[in-house]
Amino acid sequence: MDFPWVYGISAMVLAYMCGSIPTSVWWGRTVFRIDIREHGSRNAGATNMFRVLGPKAGVPVLLIDILKGFAPVRILPNFSELQVDKGPWMWLRVALVLAAVLGHLYPVFADFKGGKGVATSLGGVLAVHPGAAAICVLVFAIVFWLSRYVSLGSLCAAVAFPLAVILIYQEFSAVKIGFAIALCIMVFYTHRENIGRLLRGQENRMSLAGRSGATP
Repeated sequence: MDFPWVYGISAMVLAYMCGSIPTSVWWGRTVFRIDIREHGSRNAGATNMFRVLGPKAGVPVLLIDILKGFAPVRILPNFSELQVDKGPWMWLRVALVLAAVLGHLYPVFADFKGGKGVATSLGGVLAVHPGAAAICVLVFAIVFWLSRYVSLGSLCAAVAFPLAVILIYQEFSAVKIGFAIALCIMVFYTHRENIGRLLRGQENRMSLAGRSGATP
């Protein structure tokens, strides 16, 4: 079956719109009456919600951001009439993950200023390769537990994704391998400022409980 380009592009637009939902911005304004982009690191992501308002704000945002990457990839391909696990099916799923992550990074509903895409990327990876996603979560948890650096945990988890796909699961699919490498590069790009602070020893650590006040 030829690739359904019209449907594929339409599905990518829907995935982008889903990823564009500015969870932290809307949740912060609706529940806590603050604009999270004016506090903490001023980043519209789950980590900043944890830092500024603690788990009661961070956990819902984290779960919804993961769902933003997971849901489009699990739902939309089912309407494409493509054969499951064939080349075009995998291309579509990978494209939907990337579209959702781009939506989170550059949300149309929040002036194209979003988060860093880690949670939404995790949701997409969970949909495409749940085994590798579990390894990424484990790597993040260990690194964060030892260092208390969310950024370092995210970077290590990003590296773990292509390594798990290639070395542990021994995937031969060029689509899956290329996707894993592309997502890893994207995470490093969005964390380029964090990398600089880590190298200078200026990155902020975060406790497991986060903070309890909306302190700038």
